[in-house]
Amino acid sequence: VQLQAYGGGLVQAGGSLRLSCAASGRTFSSYAMGWFRQAPGKEREFVAAIRWSGGSTTYADSVKGRFTISRDNAKNTVYLQTNSLKPEDTAVYYCAAGIPYGSSPGGYDYWGQGTLVTVSS
Repeated sequence: VQLQAYGGGLVQAGGSLRLSCAASGRTFSSYAMGWFRQAPGKEREFVAAIRWSGGSTTYADSVKGRFTISRDNAKNTVYLQTNSLKPEDTAVYYCAAGIPYGSSPGGYDYWGQGTLVTVSS
């Protein structure tokens, strides 16, 4: 599976962005998908994940209620709708695919190249 994340950019605090991650490969619908982020000088952290069926999602406490993960298996795409953005959300956002569904980066086998989100105050 190859992943291509896009949709990042510069936005003011309180604004929104919709991140997308396009996957190649016929087995996309078999994988759980996750979004992670890494801010400068910090470790990569979990943001959100969704089961292969889309029937279950989980979020980091820091984004719960503001971010929404979804997927369209017909389009081989997973989305991250980010609302009410804060300066502390500034990071490179990565999408990932894996068989286990969860928040651990080690559980994901495939990673996209990342898309930068910058939130100005």
